[in-house]
Amino acid sequence: MPVIRILYDSYLKFIRDDGWAIASHIALSILTSLFPFLIFLTALAGFFGLRTEADAATALIFETWPPSVAGPISAEIHNVLTQPRGGLLTVGAVLAIYFASSGVEALRISLNRAYDMRDERSWWLLRLESILYVFLGAAALLAVAFLMVLAPLARALAEKYAPGLMAELEPLYAPVRYGVTSSIVGVAVLAAHKLLPTGRRSLLMIAPGFVLTLVVSLAFGAGFGAYLARFASNYVSTYAGLASIMIALVFLYTLAVIFIYGAELNQIIALRAGARKSEG
Repeated sequence: MPVIRILYDSYLKFIRDDGWAIASHIALSILTSLFPFLIFLTALAGFFGLRTEADAATALIFETWPPSVAGPISAEIHNVLTQPRGGLLTVGAVLAIYFASSGVEALRISLNRAYDMRDERSWWLLRLESILYVFLGAAALLAVAFLMVLAPLARALAEKYAPGLMAELEPLYAPVRYGVTSSIVGVAVLAAHKLLPTGRRSLLMIAPGFVLTLVVSLAFGAGFGAYLARFASNYVSTYAGLASIMIALVFLYTLAVIFIYGAELNQIIALRAGARKSEG
C-alpha cells in the first residue's frame, strides 16, 4: 500500500538522518532548558507584576504531561522558583535566556536535517533568533495564563448569577481546559515547522507531519501515563533517586522521536510529489 510505503520510507530517512541520536539531543536540551526558561518567565512576570500569571503559565506547560512525569519535575521547579533572586536584567537571568534558547536550537537542527536543508546564516544570528522565540514564547504563555487566571473568576460569577446554566456547563470545563492546552501544543509544533528550519514550506506541506505529531504525541502521553500508574516502581527499582529524571527523559525522548518523524514524513511526501511532477 502507498501509505505503508511512505511511512516506511520516512522511517528509513529518519535512520539516515541520525534521528535517534538527534532525538536524545532534543530531549536533554529541552529538559536542561526547562528550568532556565521558567526562571526567565518568572522574572519577566515579576517585572510586569504578573506573578500569579507566571504560576498559571508554569502549570499550563505541564497540563498535557502525565501526572507521574509532571509531578516530580513541577515540585523541583517550584523549589527553584521560590528561591529569592534578582530582577529581570541580572547576569543569571541573561544566562537563563541563553540556555533556554538551546532547546530551540536543538529543534532547529533536527528540522533542518529532516527537510534536507543547510542553514548558512551565522551562528550568532541563529542564536539571537532563538532567544527572540524564547521571549515570544514566554509572552504568549503569560497571555494565555492571564486568560486562564480569569477563568475561575468568570466561573464564580456564573455560579452566583446563573447556577442552573453553570451546572449544565460543568461537564465541559475539563475538556475545554485540556483543549486549550492541546491547542497551545499544536500552535507550538506548527510554528516550529514553519519558522525554525531554513527555507519556505506551505501549510499544506507541513500538515501531514503536524497532524501525525499532534495525534500520536497526545495518544502516547495518555498511554505512558497509564503505564506509569501501574509500573512506575520499575523505574524506582532501577534508577533509585534518579527515577523521576529518567522518566522525564524517556517521555521527552519519545516525543522528540515523534516530532522528528513527522518532519521526515513531510519531506518524503514532498519528494514524492516533486518526482511525480517531473515525470509528468
